[in-house]
Amino acid sequence: MAKIELVLGDITQMDVDAIVNAANESLLGGGGVDGAIHRAAGPQLLEECRTLGGCPTGEARITKGYNLKARHVIHTVGPIWRGGQHNETVLLRNAYVNSLMLAHKHGLKSIAFPNISTGVYHFPKQSAAHIAIRAVEEFTAKNRLPERVVFVCFDHENYNIYKEILG
Repeated sequence: MAKIELVLGDITQMDVDAIVNAANESLLGGGGVDGAIHRAAGPQLLEECRTLGGCPTGEARITKGYNLKARHVIHTVGPIWRGGQHNETVLLRNAYVNSLMLAHKHGLKSIAFPNISTGVYHFPKQSAAHIAIRAVEEFTAKNRLPERVVFVCFDHENYNIYKEILG
């Protein structure tokens, strides 16, 4: 099973094979972590994203990392929380699993995740953390890669939730 780490900080500064971008379906940048990754990576990231034709919720796409320390960006689209009756839990789990599958397929040893869907998409943070951790543990129990998974929390609230769950 992969080594799971927890960091309080800025995902754009992570020195890993891939950072995960909590993107919108257009993949053309936005606010929050998406905007921060696009700004840090530089304009070539947007140029490459334009060639991908978007990404449906729950799926993932991979690009180069450009000006980031990370060699790649895995863009995934988490669900917008609408009360939990619109497949949000499955879609969020798929966002993590499909990101891990891309990392595995590309031979990446390390990946860093933000707290997908917990910002402007309003997914309940406690539930989102449980889904993320369970998805990572189940995937890495069956797959050799990635060897290292880092949950990068930008705020203390998410960090404390993950810290409690991870023990």
